[in-house]
Amino acid sequence: MTTLTIHDLDTAPQESQDFLAKSLKANGRIPGLHGVLASAPGLLEGYQKLHELFVNSSFDKEELTVVWQTINVEHECHYCVPAHTGIAHMMQVDAALTEALRNETAMPTAKLQALHDTTLAMVRNRGNLTDEEVQAFYAVGYGERQLLEIVLGLSQKVISNYVNHIAETPVDTVFEKFAWQKA
Repeated sequence: MTTLTIHDLDTAPQESQDFLAKSLKANGRIPGLHGVLASAPGLLEGYQKLHELFVNSSFDKEELTVVWQTINVEHECHYCVPAHTGIAHMMQVDAALTEALRNETAMPTAKLQALHDTTLAMVRNRGNLTDEEVQAFYAVGYGERQLLEIVLGLSQKVISNYVNHIAETPVDTVFEKFAWQKA
């Protein structure tokens, strides 16, 4: 078991303290992931910036959830799947969508299914999509911007999923009720 430090405002490197204070202000607490990321100030800053950019992308709350959870589930992130389940509830995303993502069942619409399929193909094939996969994505109304924004979301999730694997970050108390294991 790897044990990495989960910092708070008192233990974090000076360069991370403003970023942790930002997390505290935004969440009312410092998420365990952010506490771990604080050991590498540039990584914490990068993660927060990628998160901000992805949240402000062209995707709506359901689409953000599809991209995040598709990646989290494929990467088997014990921390991010429960966290993003809770976040989806806070964003008032339909619980049926969240459960479909957690259980790897069909999406409720063809458009969300195409987003899920494209995101999954992007993860599994390291960005190598076939012409058919790209055309199927475009056929449901997405464009180049959204295709590239999947890469933005994936960049954020690689940071969190990989760090949580290395650190075995404990699930935050607020998200424990959404605990998850890959079927």
